[in-house]
Amino acid sequence: MDVQVFIVGVLFAAALFYVGRIVYRMFRPKPGAGGCASGCGKCGADFSKIGETARIHAN
Repeated sequence: MDVQVFIVGVLFAAALFYVGRIVYRMFRPKPGAGGCASGCGKCGADFSKIGETARIHAN
């Protein structure tokens, strides 16, 4: 019985590690990613001038 509990504990710990790694990699910014928050790297949008552009279009 003790060996079975140990094996289940190891499998459970491995599953927690696997899910934790997926969650960590989901929120970690990727190196070389674009400027958006998703970090997919597809867009290189520059949001630094968005306020200036909004004021220009508001007039």
